[in-house]
Amino acid sequence: MAGVARVLVDSPLPQLDRLLDYRIPDTLDGVEPGIRVSVPLRSAKRLATAYVVELAGDADFPGPLSEVTAVVSPVPVLRPEVWRLARAVADRAAGAANDVLRLAIPPRQVRVEKAWLARSPFEAPAVAATELDGYPGLADALDADARIALRVQPGVAEGSGGAATRWAHVLAEAAVRTLARGRSALLIAPDHRDQDQLERALRGLAPEGSVLRWDARQPNADRYRALLVAGDRPVIVVGNRSAVYAPAEKLGLVALWNDGDPLLGEPLTPYVHARDAALVRHEQQGGALVLAGHSRSTEAQRLVEIGWLTEFAPKRMQRIRVIPTADGPGDDPAATRARIPSVAWREARAALERGPVLVQVARPGYAPGLRCAQCHEAARCTRCAGPLRQRAAGAPPTCTWCGTTHRAWTCPNCRGTKLQTTGTGSARTADELGRAFPNTRVVVSDGERPLLEVDDRPALVVATRGAEPFAPGGYRAILLLDGERMLAREGLRVAEDCLRWWSDAAALASDDGAVVLVGVGGALGHALAGWSQPEFARTEYAGRRELRFPPAVRMATLQGAPDAVAEAVGALPPAAEHLGTTVAQGRARAILRFDYRDGAAIAEVAHAEVIRLATRRRKPAPGTPPRGRQPLPLRARFDDPEPFDE
Repeated sequence: MAGVARVLVDSPLPQLDRLLDYRIPDTLDGVEPGIRVSVPLRSAKRLATAYVVELAGDADFPGPLSEVTAVVSPVPVLRPEVWRLARAVADRAAGAANDVLRLAIPPRQVRVEKAWLARSPFEAPAVAATELDGYPGLADALDADARIALRVQPGVAEGSGGAATRWAHVLAEAAVRTLARGRSALLIAPDHRDQDQLERALRGLAPEGSVLRWDARQPNADRYRALLVAGDRPVIVVGNRSAVYAPAEKLGLVALWNDGDPLLGEPLTPYVHARDAALVRHEQQGGALVLAGHSRSTEAQRLVEIGWLTEFAPKRMQRIRVIPTADGPGDDPAATRARIPSVAWREARAALERGPVLVQVARPGYAPGLRCAQCHEAARCTRCAGPLRQRAAGAPPTCTWCGTTHRAWTCPNCRGTKLQTTGTGSARTADELGRAFPNTRVVVSDGERPLLEVDDRPALVVATRGAEPFAPGGYRAILLLDGERMLAREGLRVAEDCLRWWSDAAALASDDGAVVLVGVGGALGHALAGWSQPEFARTEYAGRRELRFPPAVRMATLQGAPDAVAEAVGALPPAAEHLGTTVAQGRARAILRFDYRDGAAIAEVAHAEVIRLATRRRKPAPGTPPRGRQPLPLRARFDDPEPFDE
């Protein structure tokens, strides 16, 4: 085969974030777009793996070309739609396409490939279209590839696959309707708990073999198999944030559950949020786009207000009985201010006669914080200065940062040796509730002891936010504790996050269950009690717009060596408003603000500066021992969810 292969070399170097031309030798067969090949780098001194993006008759490069060395695998793993998406989202975030492709394409699995190449022809089963009853106009909107902000029913419902949350049922029905039209659906949820709910709701609705799990928790072999199947035929993909990059030539639906959850934000460069990738993919491939949730992110609210998303809601919303204790008359002021006020005790006691009761708390462990009993200074680790905590009653203090155990702690301020607990974690709450409700089963679910599900027998289920187990019949009462502590966290999105946490927990209640919101009133308490989360998002977004905070505008940070950051800031166009630069421990961090219309030009310049400064890095002197991979002089992060946090 003669011609030219344009390839993307699999390399972390930003200067290689472009297509390179290689000549295909006449003796090499099987070079096709999407496959992995081996190519020489740096005057053929070493070989690198690369993806073939396209073939051409002539080269763009005017000089002599190196040759493709070998075909690594004949299986096309980089589909055209995935390449276009990776290139677009990387450009939007001033990043490299390779960093996106590492999320999209798992490592090669030879055994999986061999089985795939030897497979029998696939016969697509018949799929019955679902009607999405209870959501007027939603089925037609999905068929018309609409962009939708979807409010879903709270609570639990019984389906063909067993009991599941109502939100999972509606997204499952939307996905099956899409599959019935011969198109793929991507269902993206923040964590494995939500993905399990979606899979449960799809049982009995979707044909066997049509649902693929796409999750970083899977073994590489399972992820690689899902990649090959998704690129071959219409399927329903259920996964976490990386599932937005699953191959789908005929894409009919991308649905995100809880797009405001930080777990959908990518922690690795170029830090592209799954929601932003989904918006770009919709623009490129079409298909319906759904942002669904019990609450609404301010980013989704912005898209509603500019007319980009259309609001849909159930014909009749299931009302949840929410009792905000801060706004009630209370038995007496002291009881109202208690961590568990009397109204919460009453609701829990009555509910335990019928089934499980959920108690949401802010922190795991026994005592989330410790302080010196003599001078009241916060107790800190003598090794790394991290805060100390107590995991269980009678357990020695441990550092929350490095895990060091302090069996003999001395206060550096007053030389005291006795510690005093501050705050109450999940374990201590469980102990206290166990004493208050003798002969009642107490279950704890947190980051250290996660539970996916509890049965419908009476029990007190103490869970940290986001770790609430599913109860098939719904919780008969839900107590939302530590609200004031949750709101005390510094950050731009505190109120938005809290309303999402509380709404998702409240939605686990049975239809006759009560939700007690302890210690929180005002706009937040009213939004939860009235189940009016969109109105709260509208008010929150209006405040951001007035202050020119995200998502009313875009923001970015440039981090690196002080001179590199200063040079990059100086090279940016005037549309990039430089809010300031801080320097700590030899690293600088500049904050930028700009309008959406200027984002592409600013990202292009920022990425060019990253490449220029990376290319300018000094090479080690001859004879100098290697120091390992050195950090880049400059890194750019666009759309940082907390741009003002160090």
